Amino acid sequence: MDKLIEALAPVFVASFALQQLIELLDPILDQLIKQHKKWILSVTAFVVGLALSLGLGLRILHPLGVTRCAWVDVILTALFITGGTKGINDLIKFIGYKKEEAKAALNEVQTSRV
Repeated sequence: MDKLIEALAPVFVASFALQQLIELLDPILDQLIKQHKKWILSVTAFVVGLALSLGLGLRILHPLGVTRCAWVDVILTALFITGGTKGINDLIKFIGYKKEEAKAALNEVQTSRV
């Protein structure tokens, strides 16, 4: 499980960095192009997320055991990065819950053997 967290940590860092970039661009676009700001920020975030996913080899499905359709992994990773840190936090919480469930199930099996 720790390997999984290590594999997802770069995606979290990229998400945080992109979130900060958007925070920097937001007031600039607000002054220059207020009416188109939202979609420009969304497209910018996706393009940067895609560049980070491809350029750094970041993947969210591969560490989860999904090795088919690498292009889907790239797009999903880019979307995850685009979503900022909330998506990664939710994924890490989900993994933590699954880890605790697995521990509880293992303890149950061990207890029933005794």
